[in-house]
Amino acid sequence: MDTLAHPNAYARASETAQHVLSKLPDTLQKPKVAIVCGSGLGGLADTIEAGPKVELPYETIPNFPQSTVQGHAGKFIFGVIGEQKMPVALLVGRAHFYEGHTMDLVTFATRVCKVLGVETIIVTNAAGGLNENYRVGDIVCLNDHLNLAGFVGIHPLRGPNIEEFGVRFPPMSDAYDLDLRRRVHKAWVKLGLDQQKRRIHEGVYAFLAGPSYETRAECRMLRMLGADVVGMSTVPEIVVARHAGIRVLAFSLVTNMAVLEPGARGNDSIIQAMNKSELDQYLGKGKANHEEVLEAGREAAKDMQALVKQILSDLHED
Repeated sequence: MDTLAHPNAYARASETAQHVLSKLPDTLQKPKVAIVCGSGLGGLADTIEAGPKVELPYETIPNFPQSTVQGHAGKFIFGVIGEQKMPVALLVGRAHFYEGHTMDLVTFATRVCKVLGVETIIVTNAAGGLNENYRVGDIVCLNDHLNLAGFVGIHPLRGPNIEEFGVRFPPMSDAYDLDLRRRVHKAWVKLGLDQQKRRIHEGVYAFLAGPSYETRAECRMLRMLGADVVGMSTVPEIVVARHAGIRVLAFSLVTNMAVLEPGARGNDSIIQAMNKSELDQYLGKGKANHEEVLEAGREAAKDMQALVKQILSDLHED
């Protein structure tokens, strides 16, 4: 599969941005913040206040990839958030590499956001927890990543550099904005979220191409490499956002805990008397599935909405 960046990416992003702007009233034409809603987190769209609001289905937008994954609605929403009526753009649903899209298409919406004038992007995802101290439902503010797919050449910046967006060799050591992360922790306490069961952490996200969930051995390897959560999105968008000079804040919602312990061996004494059904149940303990990802997303939606809304409010006041 060709993963090279499209040579006319800037022209295509500009064409798409012009189409989007033609559909927006003047009050929504300069969104400074974009929010990417991951699996089960489409409820973040409810942070949009009453007032001017425009929804553009992806299939109506020129050059836009179509999301085919359950839990990803596939629409670009423009509106305002907070008492200050900050204009924002929400991407409800994303394109994934595992769907068959090129990396150019996976990250296309991020580049459209840059052309629209977005300065800060908040990226959310559902992820598997690798850190043994995490629990399902916890929120992880990302402070670094492992781009495993990028290690083998599946990289969104592969190909001729697009000078209109950024430099040939962008650094990633400062990818996760420290000021924004500081605001997250302050907002968490300000909202009283530190008094409830759900916890917030900072951690490292490992990006794999998917779509299969990880094996037990792969999970142990990722944990040894320093990853706290693992998923199939986000990192390509972040790389392209930083290439374009956009500030990044990213959250993972822990929707399932990865299975780290080795599976049973065929000669283990404990399994010798089990029937086939019992063996399947024994091996499948902790197995990930997309339905639990969506359910955990629904349960955490209100806390995520409140947190994002508070951060944006604090940003607007500066």
